[in-house]
Amino acid sequence: MQQSNYMFIVQGEGRGHMTQAISIYNMLLKAGHKVSCVIIGINPHRAIPDFVQQQINAEIVPVDCPGFVMDSKIKSVKLIPSVIKNILKFRVFKNSLQRIHQKVKEHQPDVIINFYNPLAGVYNFIYGSAVPTICIAHQYIYLHPDYKFPEGKKMDRRAIKFYTRLTSYKANKKLALSFYPIKDYTKKAIIGFPPLLRNEVFEQEIKKNEYLLVYLVNSGYSEDIIHWHKKNPDIELHCFTDNKELEGKYDDYLHFHQLNDKKFLKMMAECKGLVSTAGFESVCEAKYMGKPVLMVPVQGNYEQYCNAHDACKTGTGIRDNTFNIDGFLDYLPSHNSNQNEFKEWVNSAEEKLLEQLSNI
Repeated sequence: MQQSNYMFIVQGEGRGHMTQAISIYNMLLKAGHKVSCVIIGINPHRAIPDFVQQQINAEIVPVDCPGFVMDSKIKSVKLIPSVIKNILKFRVFKNSLQRIHQKVKEHQPDVIINFYNPLAGVYNFIYGSAVPTICIAHQYIYLHPDYKFPEGKKMDRRAIKFYTRLTSYKANKKLALSFYPIKDYTKKAIIGFPPLLRNEVFEQEIKKNEYLLVYLVNSGYSEDIIHWHKKNPDIELHCFTDNKELEGKYDDYLHFHQLNDKKFLKMMAECKGLVSTAGFESVCEAKYMGKPVLMVPVQGNYEQYCNAHDACKTGTGIRDNTFNIDGFLDYLPSHNSNQNEFKEWVNSAEEKLLEQLSNI
């Protein structure tokens, strides 16, 4: 395959799209390609994690990007305020689009890979870019006719499908990451694709210690964990959050850690179960390691609601509306990881990627 020059445009909300970008980056370099520029959309509540800059050797360009408005306790998504805020920031996002156009002209990429950033779709709409675009995210499975949404929430379903179409406007292909194989929908260029896990996931030594690992993308949920711990002081919890004020040992059985991907993955490999919001990436990492998961979708986040629904269907764990760790502890003895088929599916990602790139 001839060497090509790639540019990434990445959604910076959460960590999943960024870790997927790292996985693709490593696969492309291994195949002899080049990634010259990575544009990451950020909002005031998130910063580009250190691990991204440490693992991607390319120009990294932060730009303002549409994002969610959280409630005062940083627990749930406020949909209407999110829409209003993003409309009012149109001028800011216009500057972001100009920045993207500047970098496209500067780096002259052969292919743009978009990790669910809406600016990429808007850029194709406004600038009519001739550069081929591949979109990669688990959300593209929502556009597949065989995907089964959870019952109810029809307005949320319509909204997420509209947003997903926006991110992929004029894309040549949409790689839909999925917990399970799903046939390609060639009419709309939707390709069923395995989850993209980082190399560090495959390198972990799997053990089973007696602690539960907790991952909180929104620090407001730490109050719920502390409240539960006070009633259950003998259950060991290790909790990762971006709240620096909680860093360090809370007491002998509750420990708060700053977000650190290497430390988090090592502790995931050695825990007896993961308690988390329902981010696609973290759930897939735990499933690959055979760890049961309690999934608590962020309130108002329909994507996470769908993730938890899908993951439960594949035996990954259980879901709840609250951090009901008591119920999770009751579930653990009956959990069957059933991970072999999932591992085979994940391990096929590199071969499938190169196949898709060869005929764009």
